[in-house]
Amino acid sequence: MIHGIISEEERRDRFQRAVALLRDDAAPFTAETIYTLSDLEGEYLERFRALWPELSVERRRNLILRLVETAETNFELDFSAIIHPALDDPDDEVRIAAMEGVLEDSPRPVIEQLMRIAVSDASVSVRASAVKTLGQFVLQGELGKLSAALNERLQDLLFALYRDRGEDLDVRRRALEAIGNCGRDGVSEMIREAYYADELPMRVSAVFAMGRSCDERWASQILDELSSEHPEMRYEAARAAGELELRPALARLIELAYEDDREIQEMAIWALGEIGGKQATRALNELAALADAQEDDELAEAIAEAQASATLSGEDMWPLFDFSEYEEDLLDEDGNPSSWRHFHVIGEDEDDFDLDDDEGYFDDEDVF
Repeated sequence: MIHGIISEEERRDRFQRAVALLRDDAAPFTAETIYTLSDLEGEYLERFRALWPELSVERRRNLILRLVETAETNFELDFSAIIHPALDDPDDEVRIAAMEGVLEDSPRPVIEQLMRIAVSDASVSVRASAVKTLGQFVLQGELGKLSAALNERLQDLLFALYRDRGEDLDVRRRALEAIGNCGRDGVSEMIREAYYADELPMRVSAVFAMGRSCDERWASQILDELSSEHPEMRYEAARAAGELELRPALARLIELAYEDDREIQEMAIWALGEIGGKQATRALNELAALADAQEDDELAEAIAEAQASATLSGEDMWPLFDFSEYEEDLLDEDGNPSSWRHFHVIGEDEDDFDLDDDEGYFDDEDVF
């Protein structure tokens, strides 16, 4: 607990100052106030709970957003005593903001509360946010960190939400994204169905789920969508390529790393770091030099993180893809494949992954 380094008298004084500041809608949040709100318990928590309804809606929204943002950069701070009760706040935006602060090690009652919100909240946006947040607990269940009964209930809920054709599209697609981490029978069929849906948002969510599935069967679709006309699809395809460490995506990801769309650019940079290897490292070094020349500190930070990741992945790891069978005329001067679309997949049985004679794509029967 962070408060152990100050006296009780000083803690009381700081809490009093925090309360006074929170009551003043025009006062900016100070670092002292935010730190004071960490690890609230006992009388301090009771006093804060009494204060909460007195704060304006805008003040509550901004405070939760600030607490979540701070917790993402300082893991020593714990605002769960504030964030968890905020899941029941009467304001939709406060509830949605609070869900961003729910962590994967949250206790069972919080998971069950999110499950109730997912099916019964009056706001579709809140329900969709709850479903999205539940995705991290699907992964926890796959890792054996949830009880078998709770894990089954959670998966059943998400399957039901996706399969309910009368459900709101945003709730359904968030359910698909959330279940992407699950190895349960039927998930692959759901992803495939969603990928061919009429609605673009559902197709985008299908690509998101492909990346979360850790299943290279989706490589062909992900590689294709890197060149989609839709920015949101390119963004999710870049994420999925990074999550599956698709080396054939490197050339296209390097192109996306120079896009004007900042979100796509940063996602492509992240993916380059996840895939790693000499080609990705060289590209990241060039991007870092460009960011320095442009004095773009935010981009430079994103690149630095990707460079650090690249040192832990790439060519020193066991590859999913092998380019060794290609003729010299398919390689560029650096020995890299001349087309990012051409690749050969190593499976348990290589005959299971025959390449199309013309393009080097998976045939549909090979993918599914």
